[in-house]
Amino acid sequence: VFISSASAYQTPPTHLPVVESTPLRNPFWEYSRNKIACEDLLVSAYRDTGLPMTIVRPSHTYDATLVPMDGGWTVVDRMRRGLEVVVPGDGTSRWTITHSADVAVGLVGLLGREEAIGEAFHITGDEAPSWDQIFRAMARAAGVDEPRLVHVASEAIAAADPELGAGILGDKAHTMIFDNSKIRRLVPQFSPRIPFAAGAREIVAWHDADPARRVVDTQFEALTERLLEAYRPRPL
Repeated sequence: VFISSASAYQTPPTHLPVVESTPLRNPFWEYSRNKIACEDLLVSAYRDTGLPMTIVRPSHTYDATLVPMDGGWTVVDRMRRGLEVVVPGDGTSRWTITHSADVAVGLVGLLGREEAIGEAFHITGDEAPSWDQIFRAMARAAGVDEPRLVHVASEAIAAADPELGAGILGDKAHTMIFDNSKIRRLVPQFSPRIPFAAGAREIVAWHDADPARRVVDTQFEALTERLLEAYRPRPL
């Protein structure tokens, strides 16, 4: 069973929801192209020699240890301090985000299944909040009623930090919604149950349980300040 990535799908997508037959193409992010190369190798081996393989394409999977925004805990720390944070784009693109416990049900359900051999499945949740909603959910979980969100074009972030920008332009900048009919037909018990609002509270609780977990990335903070200086709205 090969863990690929939903970022391997055509980016940006021409049709939603994404299905397993959606073309694989990502000109923006080397990570995704490497995943596609791995898939090509496995598919060739299955066709040529009958290699028993299954491809799984999760989207944005998180658990209590993973803040789902670039910059990680640094973003939550800034919101708690009342500082502005950068949201890529205009904050309205919808993003499928899934708790690892829910993904595990689908993944384990495929193991040992002969019907899964030679097939690809994405395993994602049905919840697709906007990026503004994701930031606000994290803020509420951290005790911040009104986070100070500043929208910066994804291309501008990529110009300031090409490595960070590749993951934004090649993945997070585009609305991604998935049709999970295929995994449900084979694994009917797959039914994501953890909404992100609950997951956000779990993330904050895990980080708050140990000060050593609340790591602030000074380089990311410096990048944030540079972007804010250049792109925050100016009063008329």
